[in-house]
Amino acid sequence: MDNITLFDIVTQKKLTYRLISYGCQMNTHESEALAGILEQAGFLKAEDDKTPDAVFFNTCCVREHAESRVFGNVGALKHLKEENPDMIIGVCGCMMQQDGMADKFAKRFPFVDIVFGTKNMYRLPEMLYSAVVLKQRCIMIEAEDTLADDMPIKRNSYPLSYVSIMQGCNNFCSYCIVPYVRGRERSRAPRSVIEEVAALAREGYKEVMLLGQNVNSYGLGTDCDFPRLLSMIAEETGIPRIRFMTSHPKDASEELIKTVKKYPNICNSLHLPMQSGSNGILKMMNRKYTREHYLSLIEKARREIPGVFLSTDVIVGFPGETEEDFALTMDMMERVRFDAAYTFIYSRRTGTRAAEFENQIDRAVKQRRIAELIDLQSEITYESNKSYVGSTHRILVEGASTRNENEFCGRTDTGKMVNFEGSFKPGDFVDVRITRAKKTTLFGETL
Repeated sequence: MDNITLFDIVTQKKLTYRLISYGCQMNTHESEALAGILEQAGFLKAEDDKTPDAVFFNTCCVREHAESRVFGNVGALKHLKEENPDMIIGVCGCMMQQDGMADKFAKRFPFVDIVFGTKNMYRLPEMLYSAVVLKQRCIMIEAEDTLADDMPIKRNSYPLSYVSIMQGCNNFCSYCIVPYVRGRERSRAPRSVIEEVAALAREGYKEVMLLGQNVNSYGLGTDCDFPRLLSMIAEETGIPRIRFMTSHPKDASEELIKTVKKYPNICNSLHLPMQSGSNGILKMMNRKYTREHYLSLIEKARREIPGVFLSTDVIVGFPGETEEDFALTMDMMERVRFDAAYTFIYSRRTGTRAAEFENQIDRAVKQRRIAELIDLQSEITYESNKSYVGSTHRILVEGASTRNENEFCGRTDTGKMVNFEGSFKPGDFVDVRITRAKKTTLFGETL
């Protein structure tokens, strides 16, 4: 028994796994790494209608709603664990990295076998050995600054792919928990990123999304900044499409905009989280830019990149936000006229400075404001969509449409989703003339 390996037991018993992921693209990509580690250990992905032998929840702590769902969904597995004590239940991700959360979670759910944070994923094989072979519970929350970039990855989003170029954040926006759970910024070596993207291109992937909490501050500890990294990826890897997020407006440079303009395989889209249109609220948020700076940045982007797709994040109901502050946000939405916006109600996160601010906004007020904001942005997005009617775009086919079994769907270079009829496979590029627009989707005919 001393010499038996994790792989021996897992493969002999044909153990299966299921991953449940919450949150952002970074979490989605990290779930691909979790899947890679599990499959390297011999686990097989469970069929949808079968109960798996191992379940892992990759958690998010940015929004309160995601946290609540985790508590409910993990609790619902208690009866399965009672029926099958050998079942492995694991919980990981941002939520577990919060101060004291892992201990609190472990006490509330004593049937959970493995608990670990964002910085300990590369040690999952030894945690699995403890749980599967030794039958021991494993809780591993360590404040390591290791940036492991050699983990196996099981990708499941062809023809799209994610590549993390950095971890952590140094900005400490007053509402955001990310710097506390993901730590300080650590950048991958440029050559490591380039080699990963080049390998994806050789495998037939057509689009890569470069990920980081603030990609514009990439480069700490290297001799490369983000525009230079973008240029090298565009020139050296052969990947047809390159996207990136998230860009902090305070660090979005003219050089970045010119780099996007220069290379045809860098998509003409920028995601620039505005968060608020009020200088007073931006200051309280510790965003380190003003509405005037933001508008200047938008003007430069539109001047240099005609037809650029602009998206943003907006928070309503931040502590102390007055009706005048909210009106300034609505004014910015009207002025900029984003193609898309991700809108959020302020979520009070323990451990952030904003959680201690006075003048927390009443929930009913926040609900009214978010509804007004969504209504306005819906109309602006619809106008943006209608402007595409009659134009022709190169579409990357992502797969069959969920709306119609005879249709396929894919995105323009700018990121607009298009539905069209035909016979294609994921990864094909197709020229499509846009014939119709709805509020969230475009429709077209292939040429």
